[in-house]
Amino acid sequence: MMFVGTGSDVGKSIIVTGLCRILKQKGYAPAPFKAQNMSLNSFVTKDGLELGRAQAVQAEAAKIDCNTEMNPVLLKPSGANKSQVILHGKPIGDQTARAYFLGNNKQYLFEEVQKAFKKLNNSYAPIVLEGAGSISELNLKHRDIVNMRMAQHANAAVYLVADIDRGGVFASVYGSIALLEEDERKLIKGIIVNKFRGDISLFEEGRKMLEELTNVPVLGVVPFAKDIYIEEEDSLGLEDKHKQFSKEKINIAVILLPYISNFTDFNRLEKDERVHVFYTRSAEDLKKADIIMIPGSKNTIADMQFLREASLAQEILNAHVQKKRIIGICGGFQMLGTSISDPHHVENDIQTIPGLGIIPAHTTMAAEKTTKQCQFTFKASDIVCSGYEIHMGVTTFEAKQQPLNTINGHAEGYLSDHCWGTYIHGIFDNSSIIDELLSDFDIQETDTTFDYKAYKEENYDKLAAHLTKHIAIDQIIKNMEL
Repeated sequence: MMFVGTGSDVGKSIIVTGLCRILKQKGYAPAPFKAQNMSLNSFVTKDGLELGRAQAVQAEAAKIDCNTEMNPVLLKPSGANKSQVILHGKPIGDQTARAYFLGNNKQYLFEEVQKAFKKLNNSYAPIVLEGAGSISELNLKHRDIVNMRMAQHANAAVYLVADIDRGGVFASVYGSIALLEEDERKLIKGIIVNKFRGDISLFEEGRKMLEELTNVPVLGVVPFAKDIYIEEEDSLGLEDKHKQFSKEKINIAVILLPYISNFTDFNRLEKDERVHVFYTRSAEDLKKADIIMIPGSKNTIADMQFLREASLAQEILNAHVQKKRIIGICGGFQMLGTSISDPHHVENDIQTIPGLGIIPAHTTMAAEKTTKQCQFTFKASDIVCSGYEIHMGVTTFEAKQQPLNTINGHAEGYLSDHCWGTYIHGIFDNSSIIDELLSDFDIQETDTTFDYKAYKEENYDKLAAHLTKHIAIDQIIKNMEL
């Protein structure tokens, strides 16, 4: 089965996540698959390979380990109209959007995508495929490797997802189907109207109209559900997230870098009742924050330039003088150092740029990418924590470092009194590290035993129940078994 969209951000990823959990509950062995994903939010498999975070989340919903067959092609934007191309979990180079989408390499990539799908299909059933963007981008369609061409290769029953919240649902659904070739239209087995607000019964006439217009059944009208938490795929909307400051809580500012990556590093932190996490590009906001976090970046030099141009660099330095907590993760860790160099132009055409100079460290971008899961101990604690690394930089220190973490007996990161940096993503998924971070603040005691893994499991089940209530799941399964 495959879920495609009338456009981007219509909710395909969430629906695939929910279907993976529903099918698992019903005794199947599902696995997610997205031939090509574009995202700065990625994850690392146990084998040290990289894939889109959305497919890792979907695999988690299916209760299986993620692997790169689930997302064989990942595009990570790294500059203006430029992306790093990840194939089978490893980078194969950078390309402009024009070169990638209009070049001749798509046939090779599609062959690799087919290999990945075949391998995944030999191990799991069913495969729940996800499309990308709109299925009717006519100017790019003949080079498509992710939407209807993939559906035809898999002979998948296809379901078109439309976002009624943005308006124009009739035109988008009708137009998307009308612009398909006849053999493609035959694969469309149902329509799902997503993100409905209000009384669903008021759309009953609209459902009938859609079915008459398209000759395709509407298999679900899914209400907007604010109380279900699933990790987001991209950083859209972060700037408007949780902007109201709190006098009763510890205010944590995460700098919204232009090339922010792996912003999910802060998802668990957001759930802590002691803190208020917000995302900002304002120097005035940093003045009000108790803790400042510099997140990961896909273009560290460009984002370091942004910090200076937006007057954020000076405000970070002011905060350091005031002994506020300042934390850098991955690219943010690199920015805390004395300099960042890119002699091989891995991410940027600029050779070297000064960092913030808070940490006596120098980073050089390397051609080889580090991707691995890790277990570590934090500071002096003997509690074993887990996380993962994704970076292309090698950081050296001017003097013997005071390590933040220990991985297999080796020092990692940098620690000073009020500032620390690390290459480990997911570090705040470990409750003991959050407790240590907040230990110096005078804040009302609260229950700190929040189990993030259990919380995610609960929400996968809630999503499954929500979709089961509003989508004709039995019909989808029947179509799958034909």
